[in-house]
Amino acid sequence: MLLVTEQAPLLTVDSLSKSYAGIKACDRISFDLYPGQVLGIIGESGSGKTTLLNGLAGHLPLDGGDITYRDRSGTLINLRTLPEPQRRKLMKTEWGFVQQSPRDGLRMTVTAGANIGERLLDVGARHYGNIRTEALDWLSQVEIPDRRIDDFPTTFSGGMQQRLQLARILVTRPSLVLMDEPTGGLDVSVQAKLLDLMRSLVRTLNLSVILVTHDIGVVRLLAHRLMVMQNGQVVEAGLTDQVLDDPRHPYTQQLVNATLIP
Repeated sequence: MLLVTEQAPLLTVDSLSKSYAGIKACDRISFDLYPGQVLGIIGESGSGKTTLLNGLAGHLPLDGGDITYRDRSGTLINLRTLPEPQRRKLMKTEWGFVQQSPRDGLRMTVTAGANIGERLLDVGARHYGNIRTEALDWLSQVEIPDRRIDDFPTTFSGGMQQRLQLARILVTRPSLVLMDEPTGGLDVSVQAKLLDLMRSLVRTLNLSVILVTHDIGVVRLLAHRLMVMQNGQVVEAGLTDQVLDDPRHPYTQQLVNATLIP
């Protein structure tokens, strides 16, 4: 999947670093992300990919580097120096984070409609009728029947919970969505339906996405560009098809070959 763009980057990450007890989980990671682009990040457990995603989201403190984001008004924002209240507001409006386990990304004690409506309240919506109408529209977009709007997420299947989490995140029409293993734990048939839905939403909404996964099939389907991480470092990066079809680094070759073994 090729995305051609001459736009300015939406997000610029420069020399991002994070260590734990002297072990470099992220070692001077740098990349640009453009509007409408999906960046896949793959690597085995312990490669640093989830640490990178959580560092970008502000879920953990970083040791060094810069994260610059171009907001909807075109203003460049340094997320490393952004005051915490403004960062939290940004995460509720222009950014979204899709958790691997939807139970971590949903409020399980309120209804499906309320899960979506809460995000709308965060951006200033106050009219109950309009909020409910918007929630119904998003349930439809993620292929959840309207009649489930007043049901609790605990009554949903894992795949339906993940689709509800997508609706909750996307209702504010964020510019950037971070995804942590969004198909993890789902069976193959449910994964396929969810991936088709995600690909359609990315294209329709012109989303920029940073997608962390261990599944090469997922990045091949969704990602325009790909970064391969090992021991906290990016060992290979480029267009997804080029990296996967002609891997240069021995570690990338190992990952690709492992997926080809029957």
